[in-house]
Amino acid sequence: MGATDYGYYRAVIFISMFLGYLLYYFNRKTFSFLMPSVMEEIELDKEDLGLITSSQTLAYAISKFISGVLSDQISARWLFSSGLLIVGAINVLFSQSSTLTAFTLLWFLNGLGQGFGWPPCGKVLRKWFEPSQFGTWWAVLCCSMNLAGSLGPIITTLLALFYSWRSIICISGVICMAFAFICLLLVKNEPKDVGLASIQPGTKKGKGRKGTPNDESTLKEFLFSPYLWVLSFGYLVVFGVKIACTDWGQLFLMQEKGQSAMMGSSYMSALEVGGFAGSIAAGFISDRAVARQGLGTHGNPRHTLLLTMMAGMAVSMYLFRVTITPDVSELWILTLGAAFGFSSYGPIALFGVIASESAPSNFCGTSHAIVALMANVGAFLAGLPFSTIAKRYSWDTAFWVAEVTCALTTVWFFMLRNMRTKMGRVDEKKD
Repeated sequence: MGATDYGYYRAVIFISMFLGYLLYYFNRKTFSFLMPSVMEEIELDKEDLGLITSSQTLAYAISKFISGVLSDQISARWLFSSGLLIVGAINVLFSQSSTLTAFTLLWFLNGLGQGFGWPPCGKVLRKWFEPSQFGTWWAVLCCSMNLAGSLGPIITTLLALFYSWRSIICISGVICMAFAFICLLLVKNEPKDVGLASIQPGTKKGKGRKGTPNDESTLKEFLFSPYLWVLSFGYLVVFGVKIACTDWGQLFLMQEKGQSAMMGSSYMSALEVGGFAGSIAAGFISDRAVARQGLGTHGNPRHTLLLTMMAGMAVSMYLFRVTITPDVSELWILTLGAAFGFSSYGPIALFGVIASESAPSNFCGTSHAIVALMANVGAFLAGLPFSTIAKRYSWDTAFWVAEVTCALTTVWFFMLRNMRTKMGRVDEKKD
């Protein structure tokens, strides 16, 4: 078996995971996409909406952390497929519910199923793709979220003109359940499963001289690495701000900026389209930087792009908050949406890649699990706490808080850009 065989399996497996994670994300956001339609039928205030979304985020954070730590012990294809099945079934049940308690409980269970999605994806990518391609394919797979996020609001808004929100969520869940069985058949854990030679994503020869994180460390050495927690806090802020804009941007435009529901949906779609480009650019450009400079023990070649994109987030949020009026050009709104999407999804891809490549070889999965957990803490804060600020004051005030937090974090991260980035043990001669 040769390169053709690898190419065939890589294509089939990657497309299956891409479509599978697209369904994961779409079924994670169906309630957010259909929020205006749900509110027309059922009386829910801002805090109720925040409670529902935060319950899902809390469960997702717990589930993703556990499955990330245990990802090396679990069959990737079974974990990925079972999560899809659970998420689809929960969405079908959600479509038949009508009370705040039922919504909150079921969306919590949806979050538990969602946590089974990404860890097996990362595991399969490491097994099937070369190290020099890791950042790029990671970013491309992240784009499944952008595709679902860009098409989702428009598709659901158009379908809502002809069908009830219950029917839309139910059908989405059924499709998700059906695709779970397809993934079970097509996804393979590693090349050895189909008789191909293994690809070792972390070779111990050659690159070790550049300080790549291939040597093993103890759990204490890993957990006491300052860079792990710097990454975690940065990811918390970036992901929290991104979630705040994707979950509440539509209502902000409609309730305080005098825009239509279709304009709100179009803004969300533009954001995801921009995110699609941002993820690809982040993976490709930063991979080239790593290829040129290598990975040392201090600093990271991906930092320059990361900081640039974080600054872009703060600027685009400021313009979104202060320049949009009922009479503003629709093109300008869509431009701001695309700019924020480009600037926010890029760092999201980079934080995950950096956490994995900076960790000791025996804690790569745990490293990503920890920073992802902190990211979901940020997402939780973007739910009920964020909506409470909006209720007590205004959407404008809530978005101002997110904007300032993002700007200050960017400055802080810039000041720490040359710190030791290799987690765990470092040979004293190198350090």
